[in-house]
Amino acid sequence: MTIEPTRWTLDDLLPPPGSEALEQFLDALRERIDRFTGYREVLGPGLEKERFLTILDDYEAITADVMRLQAYAHLYFAEDQSNQQALSFKAKAQQFVAEAENKTLFFTLWWKSLDDESAEPLLAVSGDRRYFLEQLRRFKPHTLSEPEERLINIKDVNGLHELLTLYDMLTSRYTYRMTVEGEEKELTRGELGRYITGADAALRETAYRRLLQRYADDATILGEIYAARVRDWYAEKVNLRHFASPIAARNLGNDIPDEVVETLLTVTRRNVGLFQRYFRFKAQALGMDKLRRFDIYAPLDEADHRYTFAEALQLVDEGYRSFSPRLADLARQVIDERHLDAEVRKNKADGAFCYGVLPELTPWVLVSFDGRIRDVSTLAHELGHAVHAMMAADHSPLTFHASLPLAETASVFGEMLLTDRMLAEEDDPAVHRTLLNTFLSDSYATIVRQAYFVLFEKEAHRLIHEGATVDQLNERYLANLREQFGDAVDLDEAFRYEWLAIPHIYFVPFYCYAYAFGQLLVLALYRKYKAMGREAFEPLYLRILAHGGATPPEQVLREAGFDMHDPAFWQGGFDLIAEMLDRLEALS
Repeated sequence: MTIEPTRWTLDDLLPPPGSEALEQFLDALRERIDRFTGYREVLGPGLEKERFLTILDDYEAITADVMRLQAYAHLYFAEDQSNQQALSFKAKAQQFVAEAENKTLFFTLWWKSLDDESAEPLLAVSGDRRYFLEQLRRFKPHTLSEPEERLINIKDVNGLHELLTLYDMLTSRYTYRMTVEGEEKELTRGELGRYITGADAALRETAYRRLLQRYADDATILGEIYAARVRDWYAEKVNLRHFASPIAARNLGNDIPDEVVETLLTVTRRNVGLFQRYFRFKAQALGMDKLRRFDIYAPLDEADHRYTFAEALQLVDEGYRSFSPRLADLARQVIDERHLDAEVRKNKADGAFCYGVLPELTPWVLVSFDGRIRDVSTLAHELGHAVHAMMAADHSPLTFHASLPLAETASVFGEMLLTDRMLAEEDDPAVHRTLLNTFLSDSYATIVRQAYFVLFEKEAHRLIHEGATVDQLNERYLANLREQFGDAVDLDEAFRYEWLAIPHIYFVPFYCYAYAFGQLLVLALYRKYKAMGREAFEPLYLRILAHGGATPPEQVLREAGFDMHDPAFWQGGFDLIAEMLDRLEALS
């Protein structure tokens, strides 16, 4: 068992930048891309099935190597965002990827242009790649000419992507000075988070103020970056591609109907009272008249139980293994192959993520482990993403990634397994309170908070299109928070700047509802698991994971027995949260 938090190795992915082996890889990939362009002459409505499969095989192989290059650039930069070589390599990789996309673009454009009668025989022989090809054709009404698509790719690499990289570089350099027990400390955002979720109310407030003030200091710059991102999105998605709304482009990419997303957001808004009840309970438990926004992630007990890294790995393993030894073995594979980076260090990317690169590669996982229950839960969550990717490893590189709304299925389920295991094994009431409190605060953060980010984005995209200033966006975000918290939480004016610190709204507009979708889906699955029992439910669950991205989300949910169009499906998740709140209140 690994004793100290590990640092990953990227040796399984590509040779290091600057090496002769990497240059040989890139040269070989260029040659294959150049050969692929020769297929342009043979494409037509009467293309033979065998020739089509050959072309599709070559396209898949090129795509896989491009994905490998993209992943290396991302992971190398995430290790240390102050690394000049990593930044240079990231820019080089982005240029290479854009050129590759432009040279192979003719194939996907030809595929979208085919009439249904010509496309159907080719779909029939495409095997595992069928859903990928079907999804491409759904974008046919929003596809531009080849010269226009090429220009957009070039524009993104040299304009938008560079602007977003500047956001990354600027914010990853932020440090935060705090005095803790008489000692002046300079903290990263990750380290600051320990105080934001810590037991000391004064330090929670100070930590939040330091965080928000740092972003407020650069509000004009960060706000302008965001406005540029939004204007670019509107110009491309609405003006050029003629989507009905800015969010509709994301919905089509997720293969989720617009009305389903609206149902999810509507049901979430109806349930904010449940979380306001939780915040009122929490204020009472902490001996406060009313909870402040600074306190919503506060522990209920003075001392959060601390875990060594070895203990955390064991707890996660036991949680997974009690449900499915197969999933536990897959999670262990990430650690054994040194694909886990769990160290806390400066200039490392904030937050946590899992990067599933290709079906044949064990995913890479980044966390910053500091010994708290929340860190153990994060480890279980990100390893869940990894086992999801590995369960889908029989699919093509084009279809093994689950769509965004289903991407949280294994991760949140893994957290639930961990919580159940720890509730069963731990006798300490304080640990039970901490686990239930963590579940409820995480449910707020994953469902309500994320849904309200999307509600804010919808308004922000409209307001920016109408010429809104950063100050007006600040006011709109503050109103968004007031709706979330009602009169249950005292909301400090400093939180008007919080939206500037949310990377997802910059990098992947309207991404965040996928978190709410995934969490509520998992809660429904978990209720089914408890009703059916492990032996009956495990095969169903493993089949759901094994779909990867080769099956439409609606079909996956139908197999699980759910209708995502039905508001009652979404409400079921909130009902389970209410049951957990009942349990927490009963402990007090």
